[in-house]
Amino acid sequence: MTMGHTATDQAGTGGLTATEHRLANGLRVVLSEDHLTPVAAVCLWYDVGSRHEVKGRTGLAHLFEHLMFQGSGQVEGNGHFELVQGAGGSLNGTTSFERTNYFETMPAHQLELALWLEADRMGSLLAALDDESMENQRDVVKNERRQRYDNVPYGTAFEKLTALAYPEGHPYHHTPIGSMADLDAATLEDARAFFRTYYAPGNAVLSVVGDIDPEQTLAWVEKYFGSIASHDGKPAPRDGSLPDVIGEQLREVVEEEVPARALMAAYRLPHDGTRACDAADLALTVLGGGESSRLYNRLVRRDRTAVAAGFGLLRLAGAPSLGWLDVKTSGDVEVPVIETAIDEELARFAEEGPTAEEMERAQAQLEREWLDRLGTVAGRADELCRFAVLFGDPQLALTAVRRVLEVTPEEVQEVAKARLRPDNRAVLVYEPLSPEATEDGNPPEDPEAEATVEAGDDNEEAAK
Repeated sequence: MTMGHTATDQAGTGGLTATEHRLANGLRVVLSEDHLTPVAAVCLWYDVGSRHEVKGRTGLAHLFEHLMFQGSGQVEGNGHFELVQGAGGSLNGTTSFERTNYFETMPAHQLELALWLEADRMGSLLAALDDESMENQRDVVKNERRQRYDNVPYGTAFEKLTALAYPEGHPYHHTPIGSMADLDAATLEDARAFFRTYYAPGNAVLSVVGDIDPEQTLAWVEKYFGSIASHDGKPAPRDGSLPDVIGEQLREVVEEEVPARALMAAYRLPHDGTRACDAADLALTVLGGGESSRLYNRLVRRDRTAVAAGFGLLRLAGAPSLGWLDVKTSGDVEVPVIETAIDEELARFAEEGPTAEEMERAQAQLEREWLDRLGTVAGRADELCRFAVLFGDPQLALTAVRRVLEVTPEEVQEVAKARLRPDNRAVLVYEPLSPEATEDGNPPEDPEAEATVEAGDDNEEAAK
């Protein structure tokens, strides 16, 4: 039976509400009514990502995300996609450092179908997991690596910067896609053990948002999920804590066939879920969030030394977040020219802080982004799950806008001064290969393009 029930106070939530419930087997359920349109979103977050992986088996969380679409006890092969899309819905799944999620957006009258499908694979995936599906999805993931990372300009940048920013042995040192060698080494029994360890009701949060009847929805959840056996035994993720500041500038030069020189950097920033992280988000927005930002105005508009300049935040709860700087140079401009200008702008910002106009614009920009996410049933379902899994309280999603607007200019200046400094960044410099680098003037062939290569990935991998 459903155990426990709370409702959020509407103060500061813009009228959005959510109720929380827990089944006897440990599954947490969050419901949010929204009758504006006749659709419903189902989102299921499992508390497992690449940070939970062990050495020699990287990429298993993402590989398993793909396996979850390969059939279950009652649904064969590609049936999950076929049933959802045939009912007029959409679906997918993604993997990050800190979680794996699965989601459907359905016509409201097809909600029961989505709940049944998610419950079936949570409860009976092992009945369908075999060598054929394992080999099929192993090849899909490896090909995804080649198409999205190895064979596109700057495709491995995130992997390289992550490896620089987080030391060897740190749970965030490798990215979610893992390495080709580890993917090749993964066995069917590895996959089965992974499922038994992490895909349990007590390690998941289910949110349902939209044109729903809460009482009927809870009855369906109990009907389809309530009989799934609970089990414990999940190991705690390794400690991801690090000093606030790296203490030196870490640097790597990459010579590849890229269209332009590039400077990319990752700054160590406060953990997600903290007020300091919100302040860092505002600082990066002022500095590099769009064409009105300081770095864009300096490098692209004024100096004309770059064709693109952006600064964004990768929020992480179990390790320091990363401030991601990405600048593509213009023409024959050398990277040191760009870097000097960037350091001047960061030092000036640390000294002066944001202007009142910049602060207002940055807060409005983040407010709009938050409202865009919370304003759709799928976005709200995802945020409710995120705050429940990472911070233990889904209600925090509904007050995120208020927290951003409460941050002061002094807090923004403080985090910039403390963190946006040369001795707190990992730097990646891209230098294009000259035509003389190969005899025929073409890019050199990769002798291991179809074999084993070191894998990379962005923070979030989507099932195909």
